[in-house]
Amino acid sequence: MAENQAPDVKLPDPVEMSRAMTRIAEQSQRLVTDFLSRQASDGVGAKNPDPMGVGHAFLEMTTRMMADPAKLMKAQMTLWQDYLTLWQRTTQRFFGQEAQPVIAPAKDDRRFKDSAWDENTLFDFIKQSYLLSARWMQSTVNEVDGLDDHTAKKVDFYTRQFVDAMAPSNFVMTNPEVLRTTIETGGENLVKGLEHLLKDLERGKGELRISMTDYDAFQVGKNIAVTPGKVVFQTDLMQLIQYTPTTPDVNKRPLMIVPPWINKYYILDLREKNSFIKWAVDQGHTVFILSWVNPDEKLAQKGFEDYMFEGVLAALDAIEKVTGEKDVNAIGYCLGGTLLASTLSYMAAKKDDRIKSATFFTTMLDFTEAGELSVFIDEEQLTMIESQMAQQGYLDGSKMATTFNMLRANDLIWSFVVNNYLLGKDPFPFDLLYWNSDSTRMPAAMHSFYLRNMYQKNLLAQPGAVSLGGVPIDLRNVKTPSFFLSAREDHIAPWKSTYMGAHLFSGPVKFVLAASGHIAGVVNPPAAGKYCYWTNAKLPKASDDWLASSEQTPGSWWPEWNKWVSTFSEGKVPARDPEKGGLPALEDAPGSYAKVRIV
Repeated sequence: MAENQAPDVKLPDPVEMSRAMTRIAEQSQRLVTDFLSRQASDGVGAKNPDPMGVGHAFLEMTTRMMADPAKLMKAQMTLWQDYLTLWQRTTQRFFGQEAQPVIAPAKDDRRFKDSAWDENTLFDFIKQSYLLSARWMQSTVNEVDGLDDHTAKKVDFYTRQFVDAMAPSNFVMTNPEVLRTTIETGGENLVKGLEHLLKDLERGKGELRISMTDYDAFQVGKNIAVTPGKVVFQTDLMQLIQYTPTTPDVNKRPLMIVPPWINKYYILDLREKNSFIKWAVDQGHTVFILSWVNPDEKLAQKGFEDYMFEGVLAALDAIEKVTGEKDVNAIGYCLGGTLLASTLSYMAAKKDDRIKSATFFTTMLDFTEAGELSVFIDEEQLTMIESQMAQQGYLDGSKMATTFNMLRANDLIWSFVVNNYLLGKDPFPFDLLYWNSDSTRMPAAMHSFYLRNMYQKNLLAQPGAVSLGGVPIDLRNVKTPSFFLSAREDHIAPWKSTYMGAHLFSGPVKFVLAASGHIAGVVNPPAAGKYCYWTNAKLPKASDDWLASSEQTPGSWWPEWNKWVSTFSEGKVPARDPEKGGLPALEDAPGSYAKVRIV
């Protein structure tokens, strides 16, 4: 094509377009009818129109902002000056001159990765105009004086949600890649995107459930969560899986993993190449893991202590029957780690020392600095959540998934809006995002206890303020040697918060900080050669002091952990076949509990 020749424009096929629009119209009518019917039956009109208290927070922010008009005018003048500079430099570019950008996106901001955002003067102006407005808006609300800490965090969080939603990359006419694709396909991308949108609405029964991956590409037990093993025990709340050994000898002391029940355990067993479980088995551990049930209304009254009795403690008894070993090394991940720590305190009060070492993956015990999740924890929102749970007996898994996705909205919401609905592309098969979408419910009693006593009141960090099974929980009584693994970019369990929790125990503590976030920082196999981690033989009170004197090591922290936990292995014994243990094998791993899918 000649340099000045216009690109080929594909005209839409009128017959195919008519068929597509007819199909879309029929599907839309059915969805709208179903949605309105459900809304009417739920009595939506009688509900609080602002159950999360967002409007109240912004009203308070606005009132205090207007009380200092000079400060607001100064911010406005700064924005005008930035815009004037942008106009001047954009004019220079239109006349063929070089001009430095007034503002540039962060290096990891993938919204503006298309070259047209830099090379095309108009789109460069749109990009910089947005970035200037976003910076001004966020800095203005962050500098309002007089707001309490929680209201300030809520205003900041929802301001960023609005800013992210209004990015020019999210709209057809201001996204150069979408415009180019629309011209090249004759609008077929938008038609296909509309079909994707309706399919996601249908999948969510009227609520938008954005498809993040090709769900047909994965099947639990077939090409994901496939490390060989057997379910050797179960309760109403969990199935206990024992994995098949791959070494002739194994550590005498078994390894018990307590995962969170907010998502399913197989984040630690996605694929062979990144499975922590398989890697641990290959290191000679007899690995057991608790696979939590996906609860329904029948389990509404199951509380946090039931997860201790029917989960961790029941698993310890079963492991002894299977292997003949009374003692174990234990791992708790996120909420599973919070449960493990609580159980250790309970066991200390009962003079039960069966857990000889405890490892905590991204676990919060002190919730003073709970990160952005604290935005969702106040009396208004807890009352709303409890009202929803009272109707169903559980918190719907999609509610929790939406909350976590909002913490990284550009990556986990808007990137898929652009890909699926504007570009009309099918989601890419990705094991991690399949797991992320495989959400789980929360029993009403357990979840209310957890949110109120830990997130809202931070009682777990206070000696005796929480009781489980009639025993006051005091984490200071835990003398078990412990390994705390945290992640530097963790947005769910901020590492400085987990560091505070590591000081609550009385026993020896080794703290390790991994690069990346809540998932990638943990699921980082040595073979990948990615990231790094920090270690420090000391545990000063301040997290910044710990980091300043720490040593950085490239690669995965897994070998560092294995070296530590091996000191508690108690030697070697012949490998244990899960089919020949003290309890009969019930079914193959990953078991039936993990296969229950609610979306």
